[in-house]
Amino acid sequence: MHNNKQMTFSAPFSGAVLELSHVPDPVFAGGTMGVGIAIDPLDAVLHAPFAGVVINVARTRHAVNLRADNGSEWLLHVGIDTVGLNGEGFEALVKDGERVKEGQPLLRFDLDKVARESRSLVSPLILLNGDRYSLTPARPAGPVNVGEPLLIVEGVAHETQISPNSDIRAKHARGMIRVAHNGGLHARPAALVRQTARQFASHAELHFAGASASTDSVTGLMGLGIAEQDEVEVVCLGHDSEVALQALLKALSTPSPDEKPQAPVSRITPVGNDEVDLENGILRGVTASPGLASGPLFRLDTIELEEDRGGHRPEEQRQILSEGLAQVRADVSTSLDHQHHEQSAIFATHLAMLEDPALLDAAYDAIDQGQSAAHAWSQAVLAQCAVLENLGNPLLAERANDLRDLRQRVLLTLLGDARDVAVPSGAIVIARELTPSDLLMLVQRGVGGICMAEGGATSHVAILARSKGVPCLVALGSALLDVAIDKDVALDADNGRLELKPDAARLQDIQTLRTQRFEQRQRQQQQAHLPAQTQDGVGIEVAANVASRADAENAQLNGADGVGLLRTEFLFVDRSTAPTEDEQLSAYQSVLDAMPEKPVIIRTIDVGGDKQLEYLPLPAEANPVLGLRGIRLGQARPELLDQQLRALLRIKPLARCRILLPMISEVGELRAVRARIDALASEAGISERPELGVMIEVPSAALLAGQLAEHADFLSIGTNDLSQYTLAMDRDHAGLAARVDALHPALLRLIAMTCAAAQDKGRWVGVCGALASDPLATAALIGLGVRELSVSPPQVPEIKAQIRELDVRQCEALAQHLMNLTSAEDVRDACRTFQTQVLKPQAIA
Repeated sequence: MHNNKQMTFSAPFSGAVLELSHVPDPVFAGGTMGVGIAIDPLDAVLHAPFAGVVINVARTRHAVNLRADNGSEWLLHVGIDTVGLNGEGFEALVKDGERVKEGQPLLRFDLDKVARESRSLVSPLILLNGDRYSLTPARPAGPVNVGEPLLIVEGVAHETQISPNSDIRAKHARGMIRVAHNGGLHARPAALVRQTARQFASHAELHFAGASASTDSVTGLMGLGIAEQDEVEVVCLGHDSEVALQALLKALSTPSPDEKPQAPVSRITPVGNDEVDLENGILRGVTASPGLASGPLFRLDTIELEEDRGGHRPEEQRQILSEGLAQVRADVSTSLDHQHHEQSAIFATHLAMLEDPALLDAAYDAIDQGQSAAHAWSQAVLAQCAVLENLGNPLLAERANDLRDLRQRVLLTLLGDARDVAVPSGAIVIARELTPSDLLMLVQRGVGGICMAEGGATSHVAILARSKGVPCLVALGSALLDVAIDKDVALDADNGRLELKPDAARLQDIQTLRTQRFEQRQRQQQQAHLPAQTQDGVGIEVAANVASRADAENAQLNGADGVGLLRTEFLFVDRSTAPTEDEQLSAYQSVLDAMPEKPVIIRTIDVGGDKQLEYLPLPAEANPVLGLRGIRLGQARPELLDQQLRALLRIKPLARCRILLPMISEVGELRAVRARIDALASEAGISERPELGVMIEVPSAALLAGQLAEHADFLSIGTNDLSQYTLAMDRDHAGLAARVDALHPALLRLIAMTCAAAQDKGRWVGVCGALASDPLATAALIGLGVRELSVSPPQVPEIKAQIRELDVRQCEALAQHLMNLTSAEDVRDACRTFQTQVLKPQAIA
């Protein structure tokens, strides 16, 4: 029953009534969505808790929004993380705008499936306009049956009530923001925006330069041609428009953690005559992946369709396309390799494009006009490619290749033609432009190298080629496609050259160089498990930076002396809720188990700044890298840090676990965490304490290294952040990234200061930033006093081999010389000279 002042909210399920704070999701439990209550349901039908109007049914049918006759607006949400089921197991029994009676069924769902495949069945019931109403429990917590009184909803007298006839879909919010993603709104950022928008019921659009696109469409968003630092308007329509707007503004203004600065020109326009020397048989391109190779040329052509005469039955072709898309989605899903981040991110973006309504609508419209499924899909994709290529944005033009990849994948499925070409082993494959799936297929065939007439060095194919170690040139120009195949060529991707007329001596040189490089890696690998000791007997630990058990296993195979940095963020990102203590323990323990008898340094969660969590809304900051991040977030949200520390204290054996604190800027922060570890250990009855270290990432920490070393067991220098804070240059700024060089003399002085202060206190210093993985910097770091280097797992053998060729006294002399230079460029030149004069040729990378 209800009136303008009061309404009874009846139970929509039978089950156990819970307070909202007990919902296993911080967004609901913390009241971010609004006040309310929850039920752990026993039945598989959601009933209307009052008479009213359906505002909308979620696209994935896991939730319904209702407006009661007294104006209160409700979100009835079945389970936690059920949006990820994409509607599977849910059936909507009502439509948007439909009038419903109290007790009327709204949704039916597969109780077992939802219980198995979602985070929890606990269902939040949220009052969305809680500022206008008060809630009073109509019964104590415990069991309840469908239809029994659950809450008394009463209007707040001084608030203006919403008219029962008002249309909640007219409730909107809008805001302006500058896009911070490197390269603008290309494929991955567009997919991120889409993912963010899909968490909310509101419809959202981006408006830019007189055009607009729905956030549902990745290709539509890319088609707006939004560049980095362009200002866009975000418009949200719906009952949760305000919270949706804030989430989208944050998604647009915060680069993803894995984004790297894009080169100012990432796609090379048609090659000029100066790039083509056919008389001498030389084609020049852009290095996408370095390396040397030689072998026969092999051309890989794209799929071309015969003319479509039309007259097809639309229903039949719609079914053919739907089944083909479903098959490709399944294939792409199996391509998601979460142990290889770049590959996973690329194919996750492809998955989003396969669900893009702009592409699907265009294809189905063409089918309705009588075209075949294959021609309709091809036409829809190529039309969108043309839009992206005509925007004048090199990065977006490159991303059109992802669409061509999807065109090809779907066509292969529709035409029943597997991409199973007989590529000779060791061949140099040429093509106008390859797709990521082509690249992976060619790698499996054992090709020697790849050359493309088009493409760019920041394309997804280039990223995959580098990750697979395949030499690759792009942007060689149309002359490449006129070259006769089946002839032996030399590919010098190190220097951007495809040599079409190599003589026997040159081919032999290529093979000799490849053999030397291979043998060098073999020698380094054979000695990788031996200690890294300098010529004068100083031991240097070479550990590995890892983010998963798979990384740790790779590090162990490559002879790492331990884990110098386990980034725990991998557990917290790309999910809608925080990991539990048990989940964290399992992940940390698996890394420790993968590195038997070796120390593992585990850094506490380092988010904030450029790394955001969707379930942990942080206030918008004008300069996030100077705001709430690292240990500061742990201070602001102590429950997160406590949970992580409890998990770390349960690791066995605890003696091999070392805890590292990020973004420490003063001694008090360190002391507070050490005290908290003591308290949590005492509560758990744990007498042992793990070693505790701090990251030296800000100048204040380097200046206070002596005081920090009094309370820390070790110091670890994060050269990436220390560089940007010391040089006052954002390392994600596309125009400045090349100048943020950790070999700058100012950085070297801070490292020397840190090492000297720590040595006075008997503490060791390591480097876990990118500089440790740079072979050019190895001698300098040792000369500055660093005694542990944490590098990428594949580089462990190479860095160890170089250390064995060094003499610490020579390194110290080098370091003193470098600190007196005036630029990073001068430092690098001096380091190259040192390598040439001091190291044996086989020790130089």
